[in-house]
Amino acid sequence: FFFFFQESMHAYAANVYTTVIEELMKGKQRKFIAVEQEFFRLWWDMVATDTQKQQVHQLLQEGRLEFVIGGQVMHDEAVTLIDDQIIQLTEGHGFLYETFGFRPQFSWHVDPFGASATTPTLFALAGFNAHLISRIDYDLKADMQKNKKLQFVWQGSPSLSARQEIFTHVMDQYSYCTPSHLPFSNRSGFFWNGFATFPDPPKDGVYPNMSLPVTDANLHLYAQTMVANIKQRAAWFRTGDVLWPWGCDKQFFNASVQYSNMDLLVDYINKHSAEFGVTVQYATVSDYFQAVYSRNLTWEIRDSQDFLPYSTEPFQAWTGFYTSRSTLKGIARRASSLLYAGESFFTQYVQKHPEGSICKCKALKQLQSLRWAVSEVQHHDGITGTESPKVKDMYMNNLMYGMLNVKKLMASIIFDINNAKKNGEVYSSVYTKDSGEPDVDLYVVVYNPLAWNITTFVTVSVSSEAMSVYDELGRSVPAQVQSSVESQSTYDLYILVAISGLSYRKYSIKPLDGQQAAFVGSSVKYKRRDLAGAGQQRQQLFPVVNSCYQIVFDQNTNLMHSITDRETNQTVLFTQEFLEYHVNGDTKKGPISDNYLFAPNTSAVPVSKAVVLEVMSGSLMTEIRQYFYSNITSQDYIYAVYTRLYSVPEGYDGKLLCRRIEQEYSVGPLEFNREAILRTSTSLNTRQVLYTDNNGYQMQKRPFKAYVNNTVARNYYPMVQTAYIEDDSTRLMLLAERAHGVSSQGNGQVEVMLHRRLWNNLEWDLTNNLTLNDSSVVRPVIWLVLGSKAVTNTLYRTSGLALEHRPVVMFGALSEDTPKLPRQLQENSVHDLPVTVPPNLHLQTLSIPGWRYSSNHAEQVHSIHMGEQKQGDPDFSRVLLRIRHLYEVGEDPVLSQPVVVDLKSLLKGLGSVVAVEERSLTGTWDVNTLERWKWKTAQYPGKRFFNSTETSEDFTVTVHPKEIRTFFVYFQVQ
Repeated sequence: FFFFFQESMHAYAANVYTTVIEELMKGKQRKFIAVEQEFFRLWWDMVATDTQKQQVHQLLQEGRLEFVIGGQVMHDEAVTLIDDQIIQLTEGHGFLYETFGFRPQFSWHVDPFGASATTPTLFALAGFNAHLISRIDYDLKADMQKNKKLQFVWQGSPSLSARQEIFTHVMDQYSYCTPSHLPFSNRSGFFWNGFATFPDPPKDGVYPNMSLPVTDANLHLYAQTMVANIKQRAAWFRTGDVLWPWGCDKQFFNASVQYSNMDLLVDYINKHSAEFGVTVQYATVSDYFQAVYSRNLTWEIRDSQDFLPYSTEPFQAWTGFYTSRSTLKGIARRASSLLYAGESFFTQYVQKHPEGSICKCKALKQLQSLRWAVSEVQHHDGITGTESPKVKDMYMNNLMYGMLNVKKLMASIIFDINNAKKNGEVYSSVYTKDSGEPDVDLYVVVYNPLAWNITTFVTVSVSSEAMSVYDELGRSVPAQVQSSVESQSTYDLYILVAISGLSYRKYSIKPLDGQQAAFVGSSVKYKRRDLAGAGQQRQQLFPVVNSCYQIVFDQNTNLMHSITDRETNQTVLFTQEFLEYHVNGDTKKGPISDNYLFAPNTSAVPVSKAVVLEVMSGSLMTEIRQYFYSNITSQDYIYAVYTRLYSVPEGYDGKLLCRRIEQEYSVGPLEFNREAILRTSTSLNTRQVLYTDNNGYQMQKRPFKAYVNNTVARNYYPMVQTAYIEDDSTRLMLLAERAHGVSSQGNGQVEVMLHRRLWNNLEWDLTNNLTLNDSSVVRPVIWLVLGSKAVTNTLYRTSGLALEHRPVVMFGALSEDTPKLPRQLQENSVHDLPVTVPPNLHLQTLSIPGWRYSSNHAEQVHSIHMGEQKQGDPDFSRVLLRIRHLYEVGEDPVLSQPVVVDLKSLLKGLGSVVAVEERSLTGTWDVNTLERWKWKTAQYPGKRFFNSTETSEDFTVTVHPKEIRTFFVYFQVQ
């Protein structure tokens, strides 16, 4: 499950690769599969000798060492965003292709806690022939096993269906480890190297729990045990080929002990195959799938339903990790968003400013530090929050270091473009609340990383209410200033920005000079209301309005009462409250909650008896601040909500801005064994059906299911970016900037788990410091969108991405003698050609990967064999472009249509496109030569290879619903 901290990771991974490579060279029959590139690359770069490197090349060519998945890590499937899954896969594949010319074609997703339907599509797009998973609900697995249905062809995307289907194998009840029990020994079974102890291996080489060595005396007993297990498993599959995984977590660190015992057993069974009725051979994943494929059977099709949530027994629902370590989940997403902005910013700089003074190699290293930190944290014990505090700190440190690097890079690019070195320093802030020196004139540079025009607010912290904001041409910019939620001494300045795709604007902020001042928000505080006595009084309602919504509050309770959609005049009763699930921490008393599991022992309990309400109103925004107290006299609050409603002046496109109700929550520090939720109850007749997303890529329908045990926890699902409830006419959408667990425990209800703080005495959790004593205060943001299905359909994809990729704000100070901004600066930001795609497409990637490999496979393999693939400068001429269609077939009459894109015209702002190559998802295959295996199904009885989509000669491509198209683009050298 978990990783030791970094030193042990290095020590452990190094031992595995060093001893495995040595052992593989000793026996032609021996094989091995390796998964996570982060560890292999550490060994390759820091430990491996030239001889070992040579041996790896040879073993790969012989097919005896095989990389499966080939990403940096084995990513989690429940709480990760598709963008980040693609990044981590791409980084690993780029390394493998550059170094070995090797392209993984099989997955080994054995450890993520539940399986998403996005993953099969992702792996199909990357050119994989088969997908392998293990952790699915225990009762479902038992049923599939009994009926020989653990293998199927999975059409993970309803829109891409057969084009990106993939054969999928679910491991049986023994999962991915060798059986650990032997009838003739009380030691562990088949693990002759025992269990790893790091960082200090035992002096005598005797590790804990080493299996009984194979001898003449026990060889037959060992063989009988192994054969019996193989036959038991064979009964659960349709072919006579049995995948018998040999190994487990942290095995093969002493590979000589392992292989020498395995050899004896394999030889003995094969010598007596007539008696045993079984032959065995060492195999890689591709050997196994090749054997099954060649049987030419017809397979059942599975539709786009995922395997979430995941339970291992009645009271073990693995739905707690959807929320565990919310701060880490939030930072991981901010880092991913900053990386996205940094990549396109740097790509444009390289193309438009070939004479620029920034060292490109250093810049690429800065980006790479964040690529790798974002990749690493996607691990199934990373962003999940299922690691020890020490490992969590490592992830956080790597993310913060990478973010700092990319902020520095973006600031230095702005400098260089504007030659503004003498005009004071530019420094960058991605947390919008950071600010520059409040006492000098500030300027902010705001970059829009999306390929659409956006109109939104950015927030800057300032020291006084009297402020004016101007754009590059000295025109006044609408802004509003008000006292800060965070501190008594500062103010929040909200600036209305309108920025075209992949462009930046500059704004200067000056102390009031008598001209156009920012609007000042005024505050009205409503006195603390006791919720207990509110029921008897007549409601006292007051409205907060913008041009899309009227939100009504009840002054007796200081809670929200209803929301009216002004377009349809539909009013929905709407209340929100914080509750806590109380959970057990003592294993003697029953099921426990921990980093992974959620096991509430009662219904959720309301947390507050009294609410304070403050309304900050101004002409651009109204902010409603609600503070929840445990009783009428308490001094401190643990819960608060800040609800913001925006009004957009004439002349600005305010559709998205007006339509979102922004909520920021402050939750914590919690008491022990409390799981905090925000429950929203509405008058919508939803029949208790919830919809949640898979990885920000596609939606899943989640009808409420009643179970004998643990019904609350088993109806929790991950929301990575989107969730909604609806009735026949109206939909309420929730858009998130980090993952949360969500559930609908009642008709018209949706609840979001925002925070968890736990302690338990389970020995395993204590040993590995997995008790989740998280005393932090978390500040997640959720945007609510309420409206007709038709309207929410047109808004939620773009809104979700607008929340994910909020503008990057960089600060600089203007020194005294430069009253006006430099001349070039004004022109640069105003006259650049923006990069813009239609609202149903998303520019998923625009980056310079830097890979030094040939796009021609034969050439690449040849240069590696000739030893020409040595260290050199990265390749800056190749640009990686991905375009994603955001809609499903039939989801919207207009937005679900295919879109024709002229790549030359799309990218003309960067330069003149001279060549485009369409590639597989991670860039390692030319789509015209990629032939994935076609597994026979009733839908397609003939077996055929898959071929890919068409790209025309004239740089135009047609992007169909849900496609993610990947290209290498080359520009004319300036």
